[in-house]
Amino acid sequence: MFRKILIANRGEIACRVIRTARSMGIATVAVYSDADAQARHVAMADSAIHIGPAPVSESYLRADAIIEAARASGAEAVHPGYGFLSENAEFAEALAAAGLVFIGPPASAIRAMGLKGAAKALMESAKVPVVPGYHGDNQDADFLLGQAEAIGWPVLIKAVAGGGGKGMRRVDKAADFAAALAGAQREGAGSFGNPKVLLEKYLVKPRHIEIQVFADSHGNAVHLFERDCSVQRRHQKVLEEAPAPDMPPAMRQAMGKAAVEAAKVIGYVGAGTVEFIADVADGLRPDRFYFMEMNTRLQVEHPVTEMITGQDLVAWQLRVAAGEPLPLQQSDLHIQGHAIEARIYAEDPAKGFLPSIGKLHQLRAPAEGPHVRVDTGVREGDSVTPFYDPMIAKLIVWDADRAAALRQLRRALGSYRIAGVATNIGFLLALAGHEAFAAADLDTGFIERFRADLLPDRKPADDQVIAMAALGVVLQRRQAATDTARNSADRYSPWASADGWRLNDTGFDELHFKDGEDDRICRVDYLAGGAIRIHGQAGAIEARGELTDGSLDAVLNGQRSHAGLVRQGNDLTILCPGASHRLLLVDPRDAGDEDVGTGGALAAPMPGKIVQVLVAEGAAVAKGQALMVLEAMKMEHTIAAPAAGKVSKLHYAAGDQVVEGTTLLAIETGE
Repeated sequence: MFRKILIANRGEIACRVIRTARSMGIATVAVYSDADAQARHVAMADSAIHIGPAPVSESYLRADAIIEAARASGAEAVHPGYGFLSENAEFAEALAAAGLVFIGPPASAIRAMGLKGAAKALMESAKVPVVPGYHGDNQDADFLLGQAEAIGWPVLIKAVAGGGGKGMRRVDKAADFAAALAGAQREGAGSFGNPKVLLEKYLVKPRHIEIQVFADSHGNAVHLFERDCSVQRRHQKVLEEAPAPDMPPAMRQAMGKAAVEAAKVIGYVGAGTVEFIADVADGLRPDRFYFMEMNTRLQVEHPVTEMITGQDLVAWQLRVAAGEPLPLQQSDLHIQGHAIEARIYAEDPAKGFLPSIGKLHQLRAPAEGPHVRVDTGVREGDSVTPFYDPMIAKLIVWDADRAAALRQLRRALGSYRIAGVATNIGFLLALAGHEAFAAADLDTGFIERFRADLLPDRKPADDQVIAMAALGVVLQRRQAATDTARNSADRYSPWASADGWRLNDTGFDELHFKDGEDDRICRVDYLAGGAIRIHGQAGAIEARGELTDGSLDAVLNGQRSHAGLVRQGNDLTILCPGASHRLLLVDPRDAGDEDVGTGGALAAPMPGKIVQVLVAEGAAVAKGQALMVLEAMKMEHTIAAPAAGKVSKLHYAAGDQVVEGTTLLAIETGE
């Protein structure tokens, strides 16, 4: 077994590998960019080496810097995690040339599965079922359109070197094909350095089911059952579970066998995932699943497999890479219970899941135990930056059956408290609580099918939330007054009081909150014994409580309530179970300050690169028309016209880098 390994990755997966390596007595070396100098994975590792600036092209994708770090540290092997260089055959070969072990499959296997078209042709030769489509080399647009028409609409355009939903477009009719093809090719070239695409028949009601496989260098290969990853947005997984709901034993056996055959035909070694698409128009059937691709690495969702099998897949990776045989054979592996993984992201579902950048002022995860596991790469006080994926954590739950696991998931999601960035927790709770999800009525279009339920219109904060905010403000003022009095000459002076004291009158205050565009003004009466009465829209609420380390324990009209409260200046975040509300406390002293609007100016919602400018100065535009395409955090975001008008000024061109809030262009609306 290795004495020391280097992890060529960052964030959650680096921390995950370090945890297992430590349990096996293996020393670890982390690598980090400028942006990650204080990151959690750097603090966890036994040692760490700086490899470059924040952009991945100058740090985590620099094979030469990583290999040099490994050699300088005395590491014997390199674990690539997932993403970055994990499926780079040249990196695997360069490690071998440097005398280092790649904790992954042979370079030949990576190449065999790296291009989707070639992989499908190989699977066809091995009698593994594949989706009808075109996987050839002819990339002429007119030829591809003809192939799409022959396959039959709808079709799916996919970048051959793609992954994570990038370089992928669904097309429903011939008129939309050219634009979709250009977009897929552009994303393929930009993200993977390869504009080539393939075409597949788009299944109207598909489920995404994948099989975890493992093989060693002694000729042994097994599967560790399936994971259902059907709940997706923009072709990226949101919830994953194992085993797949309602999976017939015959289909599980057929898919497992096909996956093992796929691994064997390419001489696979290590952890891999064979992804299938299942046509469930008539339910799950053994003759209705098709090979999509093979991921030649550990998957993000591997913990659900670990939870139902009781195995540590990273430990398996290390043992196999060290030349040991697989720890278990197929007959030794069994499914125990049900597990579900939810990806906690810093993103705003109400804004098209736009990533949210900022500092994690509060990060309180549910307590871990036999039923709950949290894999994360960040801590309270860390920042979500524009340089990397905005995942905060993976929440994994387990129980004896799916219904019980769903209850665990809802409870754990409801106990999360995150402030400083927008998150998808409310959206995940809506998913986990949806009756169709509970009934396992799953397909890859689930989110779009139930969008109105999962992404409802914003609701204003109710009286209870406003009461919690008002109570929190009052408690903070009292504490500040107490601190001031303690340090003054007369600690009993009424002028150091924050209870609205008035001579011969009941003390009261008026608090003014902004809830989005809504004004919420409430009177607060100060009562005997430290209680307050808050006059809300629906009546009065009597409140008392304690505020400790950002946690507010309150009694509202005799009922106990708990919430997190984070305040940055006059910006308050109230973290209730399963929901967060952001309010602005309006200070009367700021009443003379007025927001200066940008008029018809459109600003960048986040840092990124302009990849397309779709209009010219002086052009007339319609409301909702696409104006620019901004690439940020591995995704393309379209900047659309908020109203009809004329483009009066373009400030940036394709290829320009912009920071958040930068004015991109101006529109004259004629108003």
